[in-house]
Amino acid sequence: MGEAKRRKEQLGEKYGQPETSFLSGLSVGKFKPEQFVKWSTRGAWIGIGAVVVVWVVIRFIGPGFGWWEVQ
Repeated sequence: MGEAKRRKEQLGEKYGQPETSFLSGLSVGKFKPEQFVKWSTRGAWIGIGAVVVVWVVIRFIGPGFGWWEVQ
């Protein structure tokens, strides 16, 4: 008998459901890694966008207002 079949028979109704833990904030269940990748990817794109905005402000907009002198 395969591992998945044995686990399905053992868990019954709970098979395929997210795992729960005693500390919900620290649970490392089946879907937490996917959620981490999703949030870290979103955070990376937000960071890239912020760097581009800061670069545009410093390089182009700032000198127009006399904030920084570009040589």
